[in-house]
Amino acid sequence: MLAFTHHSPVNRPAKMRDFAPAPLPVVQNQHAEIRALYSEFVMPTYGRFDLAFSHGSGSQLWDVSGKRHLDLGGGIAVCALGHAHPEITNALIEQSRSLIHTSNLYHHGPQAHLARALVRLIGPGKVFFCNSGAEANEGLFKLARRFGNTEGRFEILTAINSFHGRTLGGISATGQDKVKQGFGPLVPGFRHVPFNDLDAAANALSPATVAILIEGIQGEGGITPATVQYLMGLRELCDRHRLLLLIDGVQCGHFRTGRFQSFQRILENVPGADRFLPDGISMAKSLGGGFPIGAFWVRDQAHGVDLADLLGPGSHGTTYGGNPLGCAVALRILEVIARDNLADHVRHTGNWLQTRLQSMVERFPDLLTAARGIGFMQGFELRPKDQMPGFSKSEAAPSLQVVNRLHEAGILTIPSGTSVVRLLPALNISQAQLAEGLEAIEKVLGSFRQDAPTSA
Repeated sequence: MLAFTHHSPVNRPAKMRDFAPAPLPVVQNQHAEIRALYSEFVMPTYGRFDLAFSHGSGSQLWDVSGKRHLDLGGGIAVCALGHAHPEITNALIEQSRSLIHTSNLYHHGPQAHLARALVRLIGPGKVFFCNSGAEANEGLFKLARRFGNTEGRFEILTAINSFHGRTLGGISATGQDKVKQGFGPLVPGFRHVPFNDLDAAANALSPATVAILIEGIQGEGGITPATVQYLMGLRELCDRHRLLLLIDGVQCGHFRTGRFQSFQRILENVPGADRFLPDGISMAKSLGGGFPIGAFWVRDQAHGVDLADLLGPGSHGTTYGGNPLGCAVALRILEVIARDNLADHVRHTGNWLQTRLQSMVERFPDLLTAARGIGFMQGFELRPKDQMPGFSKSEAAPSLQVVNRLHEAGILTIPSGTSVVRLLPALNISQAQLAEGLEAIEKVLGSFRQDAPTSA
């Protein structure tokens, strides 16, 4: 049985070392060739940065020219153990030697054991395995509609600035207009209300409402955690009106806050919160540490219904979901997190990171308005562009300007909208590496000050 403790970390330096081999020799720069191939053969669906990587080690990446980059973005909260971790490599090799795929017409050990491990980390219920966070959320949408079908209820309330994936259902659920443009008509049955506003959710209920879906911490929406009052209030609201409370834990889950799910960390030591449990949770990203795997957990019973058995045979499915290879990797990642006390590390080092970011806001009040987040899901917010003369030389949003200049300094971070820069590092990154990254961030912010025109 996997054990996840929350005590003070010990022997941290030994456990935080990078396991991968030394970097390869500097190779000939193939950047132009790779970019040309992308331009000719890859659909232009991403605004890609001008970087091409060849290999990684822990929280480090090397581009094709041999330049080293410190990765504070973690593949957008995916690379839970960093890059080229030997435990993941070994899990892939060992499992591939025996069984890679069978289809879900049959049983196999890795899926069964992974499902048990996830249920033990959350609460009584069952798990469906898929391939991505978007698919996991689609499963929750179907669960909600099946739950309300006999009563004609189908509507799901989601939050403004939320993000729930790029499928047609996902963008319909997402509370950001930019992802919807050009894809109408959208899937009906989704309405958006302000995040962390319990009254807004209560006032938005209609006879068709069947569920409320939120993120424990909005990631794409700017690193905004749900409040204790909001979570507890939504649970009471859903109980009172026979609604499902669903949580998108794709980005904020998997120990990124120092507990398996973000709501568990947010509600720590809150009176009565030990009884709090959502009705469904979507997962992906760090679940496979870079190997594609998603899942959603469903509570065993809710509102007098055997909720975990509501999606019966033929109601939902996937070809690749829960394959032996992906499940073996996800199990090994859970084992490493437990063995190396990474939940404690995220809590301890995340608190240190939070203090450092707050100090950075105080040091750069002319550029920054706030720092927020929990554990290893944190970010800092820049002032509006017209308030920062040093940013006026570029048409790009302030967040992109900072991220691009950090690339020049060899630091990888993730923009969130026009004004927030996210830090989503590997769960095993060392405090020394984070300190290196913060020093570079402060130097970059200082460079924007130097760019500001001086008054005569």
